[in-house]
Amino acid sequence: MRENMQWTNKGGALLLAGALLALSGPFAAPTASGVPGAGAPGGSGTRAVPRTADAPADPADGPDPIDFAVVVDQSASLADKDLARETEAAALLSQGEISERSRAAVIGFGSSEKPGQSPVREVCPLVVVDAAGRERLSDCVQELERREAARTGPGTDFPAAIRQAVTRLTEAKAGAGTGTGTGSDSGTGTETETDTGSDSGTGIGTGTGDEKKAPTPKVVFLLTDGRLDVKDSPEYGTDPESRQSNGEKRLTEELARARAAGVQIWPLGFGREIDRAALTAMAEGGYRGACSEVPGSVPRMRVVDTSAEIDKALQETFAAARCARIAHGTVGKPPADLTVTIPPIATDGSLTVAKHDPKVQVTYFDPAGRKVPVRGEFDGSSFEVSGQDGPVEALRVKNPLPGAWRVHIEAPEGHRDREVAVRALWQGRLRSTVVLDPASPRAGERVKVEVRMQTRRGVVITDPRQLAGLTAAADLTGEGFDPVAFRLADDGKAPDARAGDARFTGTATVPASATGTLELVTRMEAPGITSDRRPLRTSKAPDAPLVTAALTVDGAAVHPGGTVRGTLDVTNNDSAPRTLRLALADQTPGAELAVAPATVTAPPNGSTRIPFTVTLGKGTPYGELGGRVTVVDPADGGRTLRGAFLNVRVEAPPTWWERWWKAVVAGAVLVLVAGALIGARILARRRRRDLTGVTLELRQGERSHDSLTVRRGQSPGGAFAFAVDEPYGGPPTLRRVPGGGSSAAHVLRRNGAGELLLRLRGGGQVPVRLGEPAGIGDHELVVRGGRPAPRSGRPPSWPRRSRRPGPGTGGETGRVPGPGSGIGPVQDPVGAPTDGTEHF
Repeated sequence: MRENMQWTNKGGALLLAGALLALSGPFAAPTASGVPGAGAPGGSGTRAVPRTADAPADPADGPDPIDFAVVVDQSASLADKDLARETEAAALLSQGEISERSRAAVIGFGSSEKPGQSPVREVCPLVVVDAAGRERLSDCVQELERREAARTGPGTDFPAAIRQAVTRLTEAKAGAGTGTGTGSDSGTGTETETDTGSDSGTGIGTGTGDEKKAPTPKVVFLLTDGRLDVKDSPEYGTDPESRQSNGEKRLTEELARARAAGVQIWPLGFGREIDRAALTAMAEGGYRGACSEVPGSVPRMRVVDTSAEIDKALQETFAAARCARIAHGTVGKPPADLTVTIPPIATDGSLTVAKHDPKVQVTYFDPAGRKVPVRGEFDGSSFEVSGQDGPVEALRVKNPLPGAWRVHIEAPEGHRDREVAVRALWQGRLRSTVVLDPASPRAGERVKVEVRMQTRRGVVITDPRQLAGLTAAADLTGEGFDPVAFRLADDGKAPDARAGDARFTGTATVPASATGTLELVTRMEAPGITSDRRPLRTSKAPDAPLVTAALTVDGAAVHPGGTVRGTLDVTNNDSAPRTLRLALADQTPGAELAVAPATVTAPPNGSTRIPFTVTLGKGTPYGELGGRVTVVDPADGGRTLRGAFLNVRVEAPPTWWERWWKAVVAGAVLVLVAGALIGARILARRRRRDLTGVTLELRQGERSHDSLTVRRGQSPGGAFAFAVDEPYGGPPTLRRVPGGGSSAAHVLRRNGAGELLLRLRGGGQVPVRLGEPAGIGDHELVVRGGRPAPRSGRPPSWPRRSRRPGPGTGGETGRVPGPGSGIGPVQDPVGAPTDGTEHF
């Protein structure tokens, strides 16, 4: 059935965006012991018991991850309101995911009927649903409701949609997503528990703590309202009849490919045009594995009458696919208090609130009536809220308090017309404690196995109602015999002591052919419950070696003839010292390696650290150096205690320039800088002494007789020689005297400090200030222009000259006396009396 397609956006896309933004889980890191709040009461029917050792905290301690793709039908037969419902359902599904190690993709599909069209639209590529991945999903999922006829046709191409989803889910994890999602239960710690209860006997079980993990499930959730429709898709043939037939064949092939790749198909159909047989074939054609042996976890199709039921049905389908359980809460319009119940056995859960309107505000209260934080830890639980500003909001809880949770909703006027629903998706990730009696059985002996379950809080499950539907079994393996499987039960029949005490018991006989270690693995599964599968091993432990060693060799780039350092750490538990030998093995040809010291002595009853070196011969070839350094104990039959690879690259020795270029360049830079500084000082000194532009004016009283300006190049060394000519009957004039060395000339100089000094003909020198007259015979000389002297004030040693007439001056004031004037010696600029000698 086809209808005119309306390319409009509705609120459903925003719902999916809000939901995918809130994807997370585990919700917060556990405490250091991995058992937050150990020993705290967990509700009715539980009691805390001490444990001698806890399993190591590990990412795998949380919910197992699942890789899934939500494939949404966008064909023309789907009304806009139905597409919005599909989007909302996908949002709630993604919102409820409880493992942050999971990966998710969102794919829309239709058909390809015209050039430029594609049958699928990968709106959200496969991404790890950590914080960054949720942001990415939030951005891209809004494209889901944008149906564009130019890009996707109106048909229903199931084969292309399944092919796209299977391809993405089987991609290598290194190339998909924004984070890492790896983890495994592994370790070498032991777990021991002793039980002296009167109804269970006495026994001790010891386990190594390394759990074998199954591959991550891969699941496709297919939402559709119709049936296969490729009659207008050219890739399936030349006419409508053959296209439909070819499409069915292609669908069978794609399902076989999914089955071979281990990808489950969970179809969810709605409406009146559903092809139930086709959906059943898709569920049964994919991978038929399950997350557990519990009925209901095997892929199956589901059909609802209307799109309004999709969200509930899809969340229930999702819970079945990932071995979780869904709890449906109450529904109401804001303002209201909604409730949903989480059982005591739950260890991880998420409360999803379908608000429809981002204006709806949500507050969460635990069963004790306390408001819980939106993020962080509180009373042994970890919380994280996401999607607060979107149409779907979720509270993820690790180690939730069991009981009825209250969800309070508020909304402003105009945003209270739609009903809000709350649900909880939860899973119980339980730990098993095992008692084996006897703890180390003999071959042919009958052993009793008793298993109890406890939560991360360290609370042992004692209420059998919490374990309703649980199946328990164990597998015994070992050397010299085939595996033995046997049942565990809590039915009160021997060997079980009492029915309904939440202790599962069984017996098995160790085969007479058993020759070595024994390994016992328990399996306990129920709807929404998974348990660890840590093997319990028992055997005679091998004798610990008397001498142990650790060897490290520094990684380095060296030249032929160089050395590489290493460290040998030795623990000698013997009562006598041990002499160990360091040796080289698997050497690169021509390497000419030598280790020193060749032998070391480990003192008794203690540990010591011994440094050593490996020397490379001069002829060692360039490149990566192969070989190993080993430490051997000759007293233990030449046993190799430890070995370490040489992580060395041999490089050519540097040339003279490569070795010293930095010093040469640094020296050249220093020389250049020093030369520049010296040159600058010389230039500055010359500039300070230069008289270019200075004008000498000859005056008598207020009358100016003549002036002379110093031109460029006329003051070598900062000196300008000039004379005063007094022609008969004419005014006096100034004349430059070339050379400047004549004693018959006056000399104006500028010293290095920039001060002007005037040496009169045949006399001493006096300081001169710009614009101030200085006596020169019967006249005054005023110096103007040029560079002013530094403004440092008059030196204290410069006497201030009196304006009173001096002998032989004819009443003129402020003049420097000439020869025979009767005036004493004139002070030079630094206060020393002048005696005819020039001071510059």
